[in-house]
Amino acid sequence: MYVRYASAVRALLRALRERPVLTAVLGALTIAFSAIFVRLADVSPATAAFFRCAYALPPLALLAWMERRRYGPRAAGQARLALFAGVFFAADLVLWHHAIEEVGAGLATVLGNTQVVFVPVAAWLLLGERPAARVAASVPVVLVGVILISGVIGAEPYGKDPVLGVMFGVATGIAYAAFLLVQRRANADHRRPAGPLFTATLSAAVVSLLIGLPLGELELVPTWPAHGWLLLLALAVQVVGWLLISISLPRLPAAVTSVVLTIQPVGSVLLGIWILSETPSGAQLIGVGFIVAGLLMTTLRVRVRGWRRAQPEVG
Repeated sequence: MYVRYASAVRALLRALRERPVLTAVLGALTIAFSAIFVRLADVSPATAAFFRCAYALPPLALLAWMERRRYGPRAAGQARLALFAGVFFAADLVLWHHAIEEVGAGLATVLGNTQVVFVPVAAWLLLGERPAARVAASVPVVLVGVILISGVIGAEPYGKDPVLGVMFGVATGIAYAAFLLVQRRANADHRRPAGPLFTATLSAAVVSLLIGLPLGELELVPTWPAHGWLLLLALAVQVVGWLLISISLPRLPAAVTSVVLTIQPVGSVLLGIWILSETPSGAQLIGVGFIVAGLLMTTLRVRVRGWRRAQPEVG
């Protein structure tokens, strides 16, 4: 039975590796539901963060064990980095869930994706990787989007407290950037994405517990239907969605990756409007456009000379 199951899993993983663009699109579409499931669960931020991780641990542990059987143990340094990444991931989740409460699922997801601007800046300051000029150019574009989402400009912005939501959202982007920088190094062995993801998820579950208990916002007794949504969040997003992304991203050019991942924030806004009846104001929707434009400016590299050569002569 195990041999048959393991063979099926290996065949599926092989098929996903051979179609990285499709795999990345499926992953981005899957994680676009993250904030929707959090809103539908309607539990405290720390509770959502803890159970998202806790419910994901058994399937991730099984996949990590299968990887270990096939490839042997991971390097100790990579395991430590994954544990450290989990600390940032827990902070990212708790801050993001607070942003969802204040400004809604769709806008909070867009704000969390400002990590695309923070990652190159942090890499420059901490790792000496000098960012391209397009990164500097994208910063004011993203800032305009953040201001518009905050509701400072325009009438009747959506959200309980848009300004506070923006503060949580930007803090989410910083924590998310730190998680991605550390997790990228922990995931150096592309053959086994489940092992680092399991370790980071375990660490994030523990840290979420430590954050939630002193704040008094952790509810450990399961309730229905809240925990049905949290279970779906864990299995669909934390396990399936993140595995799809972990499999596809190392196999795609950066330009393709950046375009594909913008599906998540745009998808979350549309899903929030459709499923949750969220009603962002016109100014806030323009802000979404500014932030998405900034994300693309940060990650896309336009080769002007090559484009000019490719144009047919006119006249």
